[in-house]
Amino acid sequence: MKPTIRVRLTLLYGGVFFAAGLILLGLTYLTVRGVLEDTRDRTAGTGQYMANHAIQEADGTQWFVRVPTISQKAAQADYERNTVTGLLTQGAISLTLLGALAMGAGWLVSGRVLRPLYQVTETARRVANGTNLSERIAYTGAHHDVKELADTFDVMLSRLAAAFDVQKRFVANASHELRTPLTINRTLVDVALRRADASQDAQRLGESLLVVNTRHERLIDGLLALAESENPVLERRLPVDLAEIAGYVADQAVAEAGRKPVVLHHALAPAPSAGDPMLLERLAQNLVENAIRHNVADGEVWITTRRTGDDAELVVANTGPVVPAYDLEAIFEPFRRLRTDRVRSDRGSGLGLSIVRATARAHGGTVVAEPREEGGLTVTVRLPASHVDGRDGQRRVGRDVQG
Repeated sequence: MKPTIRVRLTLLYGGVFFAAGLILLGLTYLTVRGVLEDTRDRTAGTGQYMANHAIQEADGTQWFVRVPTISQKAAQADYERNTVTGLLTQGAISLTLLGALAMGAGWLVSGRVLRPLYQVTETARRVANGTNLSERIAYTGAHHDVKELADTFDVMLSRLAAAFDVQKRFVANASHELRTPLTINRTLVDVALRRADASQDAQRLGESLLVVNTRHERLIDGLLALAESENPVLERRLPVDLAEIAGYVADQAVAEAGRKPVVLHHALAPAPSAGDPMLLERLAQNLVENAIRHNVADGEVWITTRRTGDDAELVVANTGPVVPAYDLEAIFEPFRRLRTDRVRSDRGSGLGLSIVRATARAHGGTVVAEPREEGGLTVTVRLPASHVDGRDGQRRVGRDVQG
């Protein structure tokens, strides 16, 4: 793990102090050594003996004790060596103690200096992992640089909140404005088809218009769902169990699977997670519908849920045409289909897997598609697992999904 900025600042403070202390100790060592050498040069005598100590008798007579020059120089060398060794030893001990104190002081000072940055980081983490875009740092400290950073972050949060509000209003207005004309058109066509004097040509035209109108309704629903699922700030994160959602979706898909015909298999082990139940239901529904529609007659679909480590997984596999590996990324793009399905309008609008990927990302998860050797796809959705009580979570999800 990389050291935090507080640790790095503490090490920097301590390193600078130790470097300055070593330089000071080295200069002191050179100065003392120079003084000792200068004193030795001035007191050094010549000859075999040199005066070392003057003694004055009681009667006033003075006489000098003479010692050999070799002994005098040896004593002087011992004195210099002991002095320098003591200086280095005491200096190293003092430098170590003061360095430890300096690092402790650096740790405290850096923590105090970085406290506003920690406040900014904690607020950003809460906003990123939560749903409240109205929270602000509102820093009032005296550090001008940090205050400028905090104010800039508050402005960014305000603009994000405004952008999400605009998006929500747009989705709501678009949902109403786009669905209403299509609903009116469908009603008028139904009324025209039920008229007793409607000709066969008019009935065929009406049925074609109903098919086109239905496709447009699916397209609009898909676009609106994609706009909602791409919003990373979920209004609600409830305990959910992917097993119960997948089971509910599988039950709803039995009729469509029977018309294909396709056989549905499911192995639904508990897979607790957290998120928006309606969006996750739409995710599972898109996967199952794609697996049924992009299949072969008398094909099969396997729906599996499980918990793997820290992930809750939903896996949907199906038989079908062989899918080249280089075409896998294209199926997650809006309005992109496999090469064999580009002109087929009865299989959807090309938004199903785009909605799946956007929903998974909004919940902090991932989607991976892999081709099966026998034909068809295996799509795996991984979401962060939840540690809530499974039964309670299932009951709450059941009310939301089925309600």
